[in-house]
Amino acid sequence: MTEPAALERLPLAPGDVLELRIESLVFGGAGLARLPDGRIAFVLYSAPGELVEATIEKVHPDFVEAVTTRVIEPSPDRVAPPCPVFGECGGCQLQHMDYPAQLRAKEEIVREQLRRIGRLDDAVVRPIVGAADPWAYRNHVRFSTGKRWGDVGFIHRRGRGLLKVEHCPISDDFVNGLLPGLQGKGRGLHQVQVRHNPQSDSYLVTPAIAGLDVPTGQRSYEEMLGGHRFRVSAAAFFQVNNAQAERMVELVGEALPVRGGTLVDAFAGVGTFAVIFADRFERVIAIEESHSATRDAAENVAATPNVEVRVGKVEEVLPLLDVVPEAVILDPPRAGCQPAVLQALIAFRPSSIVYVSCNPSTLARDLRVLVDGGFELDSVTPLDMFPQTGHIECVARLSLAAGPA
Repeated sequence: MTEPAALERLPLAPGDVLELRIESLVFGGAGLARLPDGRIAFVLYSAPGELVEATIEKVHPDFVEAVTTRVIEPSPDRVAPPCPVFGECGGCQLQHMDYPAQLRAKEEIVREQLRRIGRLDDAVVRPIVGAADPWAYRNHVRFSTGKRWGDVGFIHRRGRGLLKVEHCPISDDFVNGLLPGLQGKGRGLHQVQVRHNPQSDSYLVTPAIAGLDVPTGQRSYEEMLGGHRFRVSAAAFFQVNNAQAERMVELVGEALPVRGGTLVDAFAGVGTFAVIFADRFERVIAIEESHSATRDAAENVAATPNVEVRVGKVEEVLPLLDVVPEAVILDPPRAGCQPAVLQALIAFRPSSIVYVSCNPSTLARDLRVLVDGGFELDSVTPLDMFPQTGHIECVARLSLAAGPA
């Protein structure tokens, strides 16, 4: 049987303008449309159902990247973005959609990734946990600086110079309160980092900057989460949305056993989950490779004698553990888990795995491996940790399937 002839490719180049109908949003926040020649177009600042005029920015063999330059038929979910640099700054992708529409789109992205990448039943996806306030939540911001005038702001999404910012609508009041005073003080600095916890009212501004109304140059500050205090160094990771981080702790707690023998907190960071859930388990092993995070973790677990910190890569430390864990928390970076991590879990066969993910595509990939290895996927709960952006957090729960793997 003769294969049908391939559609002739459109001779597209950056700067070309197309009319496109947007089908859906994809992970990252762009709209998906289909070109007449079969290629996919990813269109920034569009919404499902819209007919837009899109200008091509990059051409790839199988897809093109474009940006909305005119909305011909707007979605009823389209709103006016409040930020004057939206579309130029790369920090937000969804300010042009009302918040309920953002949540619907993100939940559908998780479902689609599980179906397409993981070949999993999306019936396990629970309703997305939205934010009570989708603005003024971000309590950790890294600002870029201008070499000539010392202005502070963000780099243009296409890397073309600095966008001076006097107010960022997704940043919290503390961060925004510092912004006017930071202007003109960034000359000679690579970045300015501001971190703040609203519960402890602890903060850091680094590097040291003269002339501000607050002390600067701190090496660490205190976060509060799940009723516990945590020292966090300037280089260590911690969630940037305190209210949603509390919701995430609740979801992880619901997924873990109420009581157990050994818990492994893999990719443990500063020891957050290890400390919060230590009272449920006889022994907790926290694994983390970052030296700054493990120094913090050592201090944070000092008052919790049943928690021990193992320093190293999870894929190297986990397979060599001298104990079979009853429960495991995975909270890997965006790239997901290395194969050695998943194979160690399949060999250990813990009764419960809780997988916290910031990337639904690598989550779906890893869940497929674990399900094939003898685990049942009980639930996946999307969590909107980063409103107005294309990022999505998920908490997945797996349990050991009955019978042999």
